[in-house]
Amino acid sequence: MTMAFLEKAFVLIGDLTWGWALVPLLVVLGLFFTAGSGFVQFRFFTRMFRVLFKANQSTKAGAITARQALLLSVGGRVGGGNIAGVAVAISLGGPGAVFWMWAIATVGMGTSLVECSIAQLFKEPTEQSGVYRGGPARSIICGLGTDFRWLALLYAVCLLAAFGIGFPAFQGNIVAGAVEDSLGVSRIITGMCLAAVTAFIVWGGIHRISNVSDVIVPIMALIYLALAVLVILNNLGAVPGVLKSIIANAFGLEEAVSGGMGAALAQGLRRGLFSNEAGLGSVPNVAATADVQHPVSQGITQSFSVFIDTFLICSCTAFVILLGDIYQAGAEGVDGVALTQQSLVSHLGEWSQYFLTIAITLFAFSTIIYNYYLGENAVSVISKSKAALQLFRGVLVGIVLLGAVAPAATSIFFFSDPLMGVLAVVNLLALTMLFPIAKRLIADFTGQLKAGIETPVLNPDDYSDLKISRSVWKGWSQDHHAR
Repeated sequence: MTMAFLEKAFVLIGDLTWGWALVPLLVVLGLFFTAGSGFVQFRFFTRMFRVLFKANQSTKAGAITARQALLLSVGGRVGGGNIAGVAVAISLGGPGAVFWMWAIATVGMGTSLVECSIAQLFKEPTEQSGVYRGGPARSIICGLGTDFRWLALLYAVCLLAAFGIGFPAFQGNIVAGAVEDSLGVSRIITGMCLAAVTAFIVWGGIHRISNVSDVIVPIMALIYLALAVLVILNNLGAVPGVLKSIIANAFGLEEAVSGGMGAALAQGLRRGLFSNEAGLGSVPNVAATADVQHPVSQGITQSFSVFIDTFLICSCTAFVILLGDIYQAGAEGVDGVALTQQSLVSHLGEWSQYFLTIAITLFAFSTIIYNYYLGENAVSVISKSKAALQLFRGVLVGIVLLGAVAPAATSIFFFSDPLMGVLAVVNLLALTMLFPIAKRLIADFTGQLKAGIETPVLNPDDYSDLKISRSVWKGWSQDHHAR
């Protein structure tokens, strides 16, 4: 009886958020942030690529670099949504869904820049030298005042439940299923190995997490991109036709599935938002860890993360599917990860499924460690007890094992999506109230660029009216003035 009541309650929460309110809210506020910030994602687009070639701007020992924070966030954003989610969007919305995924990612790049810049501004130092914590919960407390602490706690609880507990089970399930299907390895063996490696990494703290992401994220991305590029090159003559189909279906000029343009729009927006996470309030927790000279600098870097997630990885999946003959518009058949896998095999042969299994495993594992850090950050807001953190680490490892071993075990995590909806609503409300501060940051950053300063530096004295950690920013400012 209690479980049935809880299921109904979470279904209601999901209907009130994802059902009809949240997607339009994310789109409308994303457009508002884009216009209100002066279309920052376009103005700073070329600057985004600098992070790939400037690995470490920080001179502080033990600091997390801008690139490490970027790769950790990419590792979290890039996951099942890029492989299975895109396939579902195309199956239900037709090729046009891909266009609307691109459109919402363009808007999301602006939202991500705003939310991550604010998280950077209000970050706080930890006991470890050069290591910081931040995110929407701290931004709410420091930016809106202690009267809104209840809102920060609500955010932290939802973040812990959805990302820290629910989603790692799904990722463990994806890894175990993929390995079992392609290699014949039992779920229990995969689950135990995955849990052991997860334990080793999470007990190593943010440095070990960021170092692992710095290695496996580029590997997984390059593996997947290489396979997709090979498919595209083998079918180069068909690419213009696929692009034409995507555009035509997106605007209802041709109907691939029942619902036409409406289905393409709905599926593209929803799957795109699930994949890039812009506005959901998750990525700012990671963005705040980087030691950079100006908050907007990391905001630009995290905007680039949305670009990588959707315009590179999701587009690769879309072209692999649409250039093949497995997908049949409007027909009943395979969907999800099976559609992507079978499409790849049809292009390149049976050997490619093993490479895809490796990519899926790396995707899922990088997401697990990303989700762990979000949970750890949530625990730090809820409780200062070290015992609470150790308990969470143990629970996470157990959850990963449970998700991998029992195919149906993830059904108990029915609360994850509804709570992520609440999380997003809280984050968007806070972002709207804090947006004037984001505009100040962007104006400061832009003004310094116009004055000929190649790498803008935040002067904490210019923000004396805000509750920010002066020790975090003072060192950069003093070094800048000394030069």
